[in-house]
Amino acid sequence: MPQKLRFLFLVIVWSLSPWAMAQQTHTFTEGLTIGPCHHYGREALYTDQLAYLLYRNELPTPTEGQALTPGDTLTWQAVQVDTSGAFRRGVQSNGYLYLTYEAAEAGPAILHIQGHNMVYVNGEPRAGDMYRMGWMYMPVQLKKGKNELFVRTLPYRWQSITAELRFPEKPVHLATDDPTLPSLVPGQDNRSLWGAVVVVNTTEKPLTNLSMRSRVEGKELTTELPTVPPLTTRKVGFWLDGSAVTQEGNYTGQLALLQKGKVLDEKEIPLEAPAPGRQYSATFVSDIDGSVQYYAVAPQQNSDGEAPALFLSVHGAGVEAIGQARAYRPKDWGVLVTPTNRRPRGFNWEDWGRLDALEVLDIAKKRFQPDPQRIYLTGHSMGGHGTWYLGATFPDRWAAIAPCAGYPTLRTYGSHDGQIPEAGGTPMESLLLRASNPSNTIALASNYKPLGVYVLHGDADPVVSVDYARQMRQLLGTFHPDLSYYEYPGGSHWYGDESVDWKPLFDFFKWHTIPVDSAAHDLDFMTANPAISASMHWATIQQQQQPLEYSRIQLHRDKAARTIKGTTENVAVLTLDLNDFQPGETVTIQLDSLSAVAVPIEAPDAKVHLVKGDAWTVTELPEATQKGPHRSGTFKEPFQDRMVFVYATGGSADERAWAYQKARYDAETWYFRGNGAVDLVADRDFNPKKFADRGVVLYGNSSTNKAWSKLLADCPIQVQKGKLQLGEEELTGDDLGAYFAWPRKDSPTASVAVIAGTGLRGMRATDANQYFSGGSGFPDFMIFSLDMLKEGSSGVKRAGFFGNDWTLGSGEVVK
Repeated sequence: MPQKLRFLFLVIVWSLSPWAMAQQTHTFTEGLTIGPCHHYGREALYTDQLAYLLYRNELPTPTEGQALTPGDTLTWQAVQVDTSGAFRRGVQSNGYLYLTYEAAEAGPAILHIQGHNMVYVNGEPRAGDMYRMGWMYMPVQLKKGKNELFVRTLPYRWQSITAELRFPEKPVHLATDDPTLPSLVPGQDNRSLWGAVVVVNTTEKPLTNLSMRSRVEGKELTTELPTVPPLTTRKVGFWLDGSAVTQEGNYTGQLALLQKGKVLDEKEIPLEAPAPGRQYSATFVSDIDGSVQYYAVAPQQNSDGEAPALFLSVHGAGVEAIGQARAYRPKDWGVLVTPTNRRPRGFNWEDWGRLDALEVLDIAKKRFQPDPQRIYLTGHSMGGHGTWYLGATFPDRWAAIAPCAGYPTLRTYGSHDGQIPEAGGTPMESLLLRASNPSNTIALASNYKPLGVYVLHGDADPVVSVDYARQMRQLLGTFHPDLSYYEYPGGSHWYGDESVDWKPLFDFFKWHTIPVDSAAHDLDFMTANPAISASMHWATIQQQQQPLEYSRIQLHRDKAARTIKGTTENVAVLTLDLNDFQPGETVTIQLDSLSAVAVPIEAPDAKVHLVKGDAWTVTELPEATQKGPHRSGTFKEPFQDRMVFVYATGGSADERAWAYQKARYDAETWYFRGNGAVDLVADRDFNPKKFADRGVVLYGNSSTNKAWSKLLADCPIQVQKGKLQLGEEELTGDDLGAYFAWPRKDSPTASVAVIAGTGLRGMRATDANQYFSGGSGFPDFMIFSLDMLKEGSSGVKRAGFFGNDWTLGSGEVVK
């Protein structure tokens, strides 16, 4: 062999050797740790001493034995990985792990960490993998020389963190270890099914003109894909044609990622065709964000031709929806459907978990056409909480509910994000916590009255104590007429499929139906937010007197006497459907012992809208420009309606970098927590007509974000460089941050969420995204300084709610 060819041959052999392949990955094996020094939970407030210093550019390079601040008892301590390759021993909870990497030259890499809240990479915030799912791959741009990582640790004594840098062969590729895929059910129409996988972009340019070609058993489909922003990932949906699959079994699909017809990467995906009658997964495009989601089905067996019952079963933490469905034997009198909560852990069935459950419920009703009076709700563990929560929030949607091994509220039981505090120590803290009232099922317990309630719990449960079930038995026992309760002897948290598929539970369901509106004469309904839950049968709370305080109606309808009587609490505008009265009749309505209102019935579908002042009087339905069930505020509300993240391109180089990095961080967190996908759009490219009726999340201020004037010109909160205006009040400084929501004037339903700062310090103070924690409460607006990270609630300058007319004057502000 010639010398030149021999040398080339050796180079090729070396490059394929395991040792050379290992050089494509750098595993972190030693670092420094410090803590506890932060607190993040299910609330708007957070503190973080290290981030405070980082944002002020006052954080010294960590060294062993060095204090976080001069005189501080917290010092950096050296740690190493154990034999499993994980940082465990010595890693401090509620703290940080400091890692470094010396790069010979600048270039891209993929950061893969498991077991952390988030990480600052050379100061840039990136999303975490707190549940150790293993599929968070974050493209990063390394600089030449030392690269610093501050890895935020979890709030547990036990830590397990692994971290590595990977240097990919392809700058753009597919990651298929977190797919969302349908089952190919023989006998169903499988010609156009949705799937989704992740596209990884390690370049510094956005990827456009992308498409995905799928092939299943020779059937091909091509789907145009959205833009994938630079140095990040995006989960993208694609069509696949499974019509060639006619037999049960396991199949392999082929995917090709193309740009202008050129193949960038190819991967295979596993597909399953279940046996007839077996549980299966079905995919759909969510109206929440336009991403591909799935639900699972345990189909009805041996149908008698009648409309089936529908059982909605909500899963526990860490459980896939298809796994939940497989725990149930098929029923001969109904179909069982399991939504996902957007992820196996997701949002504790609150917030977007709630929206996912309702979205799947609506899909299931259209697809399976169930008997509308035989719809039931059940769930296990976190899903037991979801059952308590969804049951209390939407009491007229279920004939009966059955929480299994569940905890009632996040005020007494928390997961990774902790518990919602019981009460605030100051007026400011109390107002911020008021925004969490919609998750307080204990306060809403009277809503269970019309429901059959079956409580199932193992009496030896070490995960969710049976004391929670006993608490609810004692509470409901004081007023509930239809409660059944069973403690499974010796039952742990999971004691087999009977933990959920319990025959007496389903027998209990059989005895119950939802009353039709014409038969529901007595209503007792509470809500804390009409935008979450406003109606029960024939009554709707349109507006509250005090936002997010509890509202209650207790009404009795007498058709023969043509009267409606009752009491209300914290209700400003109330709508009553009068279609069970006959045209030509006059209905007398008397509320709160005030003067009666006589309402003539002029049409079969008559309604009356009542406003409370010194007396109840007939009014018009509030205009869509006011608050109501369609749009009632809180900062979190705009994070739906196929939201779009609009980041600033103006201001200083650091301010421009912050806006994109913060939007990317939120998008990555939304992907991890909610299996979601979001459009990241530069302000210069934002056209309100192009994004009509979509929720908008805006990053920057009026000085830096070109979309500000298009969306917020009439907002009483204005933020610019060095100054924040709250109505007539002016706050100054470069360290003020703000979260607030404002209705889109060009939409009857969509809103804008604003993440703003008066300068770089104020902008960075907004970096925490606790708004993605299930059940965390945020008011309509919250203004704070960077000092909040150090001092807590005393760093919050103003917070409150707009009035029903979206003005500050009719609202509430706490200083």
